[in-house]
Amino acid sequence: MRHLLTSCLTLAVLGACAAPEAPVAESGTEAAPVAEVAAAAEVPSLQQVWIAEGFEAPEGIALAPDGNYLVSNVRGEGSAKDGDGYVSKLSPDGALIERYFAAKLNAPKGMAVKDGVLYVADIDEVVTFNAETGQDRGAIKVPGAGFLNDMTVWGDRVLVSDSANGTIIDVSGETPAVWLSDERFGGINGLLGAGDRLLVATMATGSLFSVSADGGITEIASGMENADGIGLVPGGGYLLSSWPGQIHYVGEDGTVTTLLDSSADGILQNDLTEFGDTVIVPNWSPGTVTASKVVQ
Repeated sequence: MRHLLTSCLTLAVLGACAAPEAPVAESGTEAAPVAEVAAAAEVPSLQQVWIAEGFEAPEGIALAPDGNYLVSNVRGEGSAKDGDGYVSKLSPDGALIERYFAAKLNAPKGMAVKDGVLYVADIDEVVTFNAETGQDRGAIKVPGAGFLNDMTVWGDRVLVSDSANGTIIDVSGETPAVWLSDERFGGINGLLGAGDRLLVATMATGSLFSVSADGGITEIASGMENADGIGLVPGGGYLLSSWPGQIHYVGEDGTVTTLLDSSADGILQNDLTEFGDTVIVPNWSPGTVTASKVVQ
């Protein structure tokens, strides 16, 4: 997630929050081309499928129960409690279904869906909605939270990262509780439940970590500054976005290959989320959502 303001976090890096008209499934706006990768055959590439336009600082992506995508719109600063944020519903081909599916949020970022409930990280609380109708179900206050960012479902847990405090918080019980805190989690951002492990991305060192159920932490790769969203590549390895504009491939051996760099064009790559071989990425700037296929 993008835009963790320096007033909220004194890291050396910026954090990730890292009125759509009908979005254009095949937009005339050109994204930066995928970088040519002169590497081993197992390194994938990304083939753009569509770009949807007209969003307002889009940051997070989740899959709705009906198979459509949910997109969080911060619509302002990432730490502003202004009530202007909202969640939109987007079809798998990039058409806007419902602009204000869930509304009156402040700066919504990461999202997760479990048992028919949509959980949305919103600065210092997690707001819940009916995942099918968008009806508000109330907020979960998270005491001491500084900058709630990404979310994931991992087994029975619903987890949210707190980028300001370097913690992972479990909000699935009656009372939110810190599940794991570690000094290596500086600027913690992306979370992805992946079977018997939890994948974690950090902004300060640009690391990808694997965390076991008992809290054991193993670093897979590092150096991907301002790391944001995480995806699992079907053929092996990982995709990792860095919100200033990069998408990286991390091999099982930890080798990092940058597949795309759109920073020179001002296109940010925020909460990358992978659904099978489809990669959906909100672009906080210029206010688009991009879908690509992983080609191997």
